[in-house]
Amino acid sequence: MAWIPSPIWWVVGLLAAVYFLFKRKFSYWKDRGIRHLEPKFPLGNLPWNRRSDLKDVFEKLYSLGRGVPFVGAYFILKPVVVATDLDFVKDVLVKDFQSFHGRGVHLNEKDDPISAHLFSLNGSKWKSLRMKLSPTFTSGKMKSMFPTIIDVSERFNEALTEFVKTNAEIDVKEVLACFGTDVIGRCAFGLEFNTLKNPDTEFRKYGRMVFEQMGGNTLKRTITQIPKLASLLRLTIFSKEVNDFFLGIVRQTIEHREKNNEKRNDFMDLLIDLKNHDTYDEERKIKLEKLTLEQVTAQAFVFFIAGFETSSTAMMFTLYELALNPDIQEKLRAEINTVSSKYEGRLTYEAIKEMVYLDQVINESLRKYPPAVALQRTAQEDYKPANTNVVIQKGTSVLIPAYEIHHDERFYPNPDKFDPDRFLPEVWKARHPMTFLSFGDGPRNCIGMRFGRLQSRVGLAMLLKNYRFEVSEKTPIPMEFSRRSLVLSPTNGMHLKVVKI
Repeated sequence: MAWIPSPIWWVVGLLAAVYFLFKRKFSYWKDRGIRHLEPKFPLGNLPWNRRSDLKDVFEKLYSLGRGVPFVGAYFILKPVVVATDLDFVKDVLVKDFQSFHGRGVHLNEKDDPISAHLFSLNGSKWKSLRMKLSPTFTSGKMKSMFPTIIDVSERFNEALTEFVKTNAEIDVKEVLACFGTDVIGRCAFGLEFNTLKNPDTEFRKYGRMVFEQMGGNTLKRTITQIPKLASLLRLTIFSKEVNDFFLGIVRQTIEHREKNNEKRNDFMDLLIDLKNHDTYDEERKIKLEKLTLEQVTAQAFVFFIAGFETSSTAMMFTLYELALNPDIQEKLRAEINTVSSKYEGRLTYEAIKEMVYLDQVINESLRKYPPAVALQRTAQEDYKPANTNVVIQKGTSVLIPAYEIHHDERFYPNPDKFDPDRFLPEVWKARHPMTFLSFGDGPRNCIGMRFGRLQSRVGLAMLLKNYRFEVSEKTPIPMEFSRRSLVLSPTNGMHLKVVKI
């Protein structure tokens, strides 16, 4: 028998140990008698590096879970719960929120201060910040920001009118990204860009850079899903250049406003107030600390990335469906014109509130194309779901497949059909409250929901009042979703014909 060098035995032994480790870890759900999708070595079955594939995996998991509260999956060696029952979803998001208040998102406050925003914070830091920020998103505050949004939409309309004279077919994804950038630039940073006329502004450049870095490389994205390892490596999501840019913008804005005693009734004004004045926790009867410059920047930053990307994408999918369904587009345009005529042709705050069919159309678009294919929560303690003998262990991630719920025929018959009447008040009220999750639900739902809805309503009302949208040869039919985008998005933009009315 030929002699085999000892290093080879070490390698063989190591590979054998790794194999048996994975085999044991991959038996977690089987040992507990939980339905699960068989994992594949070495990444399990949740491909976080390919978001469109993740949607396909959720389809298999959701189908597997009929009749049970949840099924099991694996992210590398980590067991993950995938919710498949609406009552269990309600328990996680609402009823037993205290057991699932964390998202399990990695952040690095020291090296990457803009990552320490409301979306990623957990525990007492999240609760304190949410309490401070909640009053800034009341209907009254939205009304005070409304003139700013209208002003941006009117300037945007002027630029778009000139643009379509020479571009009958346009990528509405890019055009709406310009609108979103201008709205958030004014409301969150107090800056004016007019990006449709000036697409190469510095803010637009850094906006693109943010989404490139959030997409990141495959290895980095994978590590961020393991918060302990990411913290050990002091991993950052955003580069020092991006951090310095946004910190500099916010610092300059604050210094200018405080020096000149300037008030604009926007989100930045509200953040400056939280920086300069104490707030009080009525529930715990304690004074809350003022916000630091870094904390102000992080909240303005997340307002930008959340409000810009999700609202512009929701508007894009709405225009896509309206181009595919011209009868619905004409019905909506008729409502917009009828209501605005009551206000001398202007899009006032009251007029926008009266456009109920517009709201139905937006909701149906969000139903068919939810920005996030899944919501994520993390068990803060051992938790036993109702009517089961299984314990979800502390630290386990719970994923809620919003896209699959939104396309479940039990709740939305013929789910691929675009039908705004699904959101008639009486029809919506008859469904389980967890059948619509585009803004999440419970105490950790989207804090900017009112602003996002308002921005989308104004933008769509302005566009449909002035333009007709039609499919073109480049329109993606059927829809193909991007593998890289952070939110559900088409692969190669959204080209539509735009006709001035």
